[in-house]
Amino acid sequence: MKKITLLLLLLSSVYAIGQEDAWVYFTDKPDAAHYLANPLEMLSQRALDRRTTQNIALDDKDVPISVSYINQVTATSGITVKAKSKWLNSLHIRGSITDIRGLENLAFVDRVQFANPTLNGEGRTLRQTNSVGVKDLEVQVNYGYGTSGNQIRMLKGNLLHQQDFTGNGKIIAVMDAGFPNVNTAQPFQRLLVNNKILGGYDFVTRNANFYSGGTHGTQVLSTMGGYVENQLVGTAPDASYYLFITEDILDENPVEESYWVEAAELADSLGVDIINTSLSYFGYNNPDYSYAYFNMNGTTTFISRGAEIAYSRGMICVASAGNTGAGPEPHIGAPADAENVLAVGAVTSTKLYASFSSIGPSADFRVKPDVMAQGEAAVVSNQLGNVVFANGTSFSSPIIAGMVACLWQAFPNKTNTEIMQLIKQSAHLYNTPNDQFGYGIPDFNLALTNALEVPTFSSKTFTIYPNPATSIVNLAFPNDYEKAQVSIYNNLGQEILYTEIQNSRPSFSVENLVAGIYFYKIKAGTNYQTGKLAIK
Repeated sequence: MKKITLLLLLLSSVYAIGQEDAWVYFTDKPDAAHYLANPLEMLSQRALDRRTTQNIALDDKDVPISVSYINQVTATSGITVKAKSKWLNSLHIRGSITDIRGLENLAFVDRVQFANPTLNGEGRTLRQTNSVGVKDLEVQVNYGYGTSGNQIRMLKGNLLHQQDFTGNGKIIAVMDAGFPNVNTAQPFQRLLVNNKILGGYDFVTRNANFYSGGTHGTQVLSTMGGYVENQLVGTAPDASYYLFITEDILDENPVEESYWVEAAELADSLGVDIINTSLSYFGYNNPDYSYAYFNMNGTTTFISRGAEIAYSRGMICVASAGNTGAGPEPHIGAPADAENVLAVGAVTSTKLYASFSSIGPSADFRVKPDVMAQGEAAVVSNQLGNVVFANGTSFSSPIIAGMVACLWQAFPNKTNTEIMQLIKQSAHLYNTPNDQFGYGIPDFNLALTNALEVPTFSSKTFTIYPNPATSIVNLAFPNDYEKAQVSIYNNLGQEILYTEIQNSRPSFSVENLVAGIYFYKIKAGTNYQTGKLAIK
């Protein structure tokens, strides 16, 4: 997003002289016992219910930061507190190097970490040198009306809608740059009339007016919750939404990562199920704060660490892979690099790779992006209520996030891990992922079918499902096995398929087999298991 004029850049540069961004981390949470004994003082009943459903225990990360610690840091001369995170027990601060380092003398301060790593004595030997406009692609508008049907049918989302799985009962938090005219534009009237906008907040300006800021969030929301008869239907038209502004349209600074984590913590406390993040962090206005590719390992950036904690609380975080695929640094940004974030790349309307979509793998060689959806010529509503076309993983991400809500509505007792695995396993390249597509384009109807057909697993034997199968066969492993060899035989006893399966990716394709009855043999160590497999 190009969002800074020369004048603003000059003003920003003047302001930045002598000022650094940093995080101050605290040693403990002295009020932990009280809050853990009184959980409704820190989390809503809906949030507690989500934890109970997924068997997730409360812990110190749920406990607010000590008010005394916050007050003492706030009162320190030369220090400005910009954001806070209970999950990471830290404050995002701004001040001179001397004033920030002075905080290390406070007994309750564990450490200080500067956004400029050279000030921490750990310097990055490489930095991102691209321009800072990596968060979302400039919207390319075509005022000829189109249809949103393609971006839903590509994911077989229409088949879930036909079964009345439209996101009802699920809550999505949208983290973005702003949501102007969502309260007035026609494509959002259905949400408003049905009280599906539950609230929001502007973390950048600390303002309750979230129908403001940049227009990007309005477009993003429309792909999930928009509704214009015969023009635009979002992927989750009956879900409920919180709208949080975490992106500062006037600056590119790591404090936006801290705003995001703070918003995610609020989303958790409100009982949100899914977070959509159509933002990607890599380069900043101050190049000393920018990341390099080796930092995209899921554990370095503040936002990715926060996203991992969000996952551990039972939520699903869906994030844009980024739009630098055609640039000199084509790799994914944060938080898409986090292991348990569902990172979404972009394809064209004909399922081809969109050239701008950031690629994987993560810096530690994990599959990224995770899945793909239409992000080139995606159908959105702009802030004026006009249905237009737009490009970017900013739109493929919420298109997927809406479908996640629909699938989770169908299986409300499944964990976030189970829902994400069903989605990945349904993707067309699940067994042969690559750096552009990840696992590929998911088939949400297949995910729904697979979830319905999952049997009760034995802890002592392998289980093949679904059986009968169509294209993908899953293998449930018994205890103590990490890999197995699977052979498929025809009725003449000829081996026609052989594959090695890992417990971490327990499925294989049978799409090239004709319909009929086959025999399988599973070998794990010195043990064998045989049976019949029907292909339909």
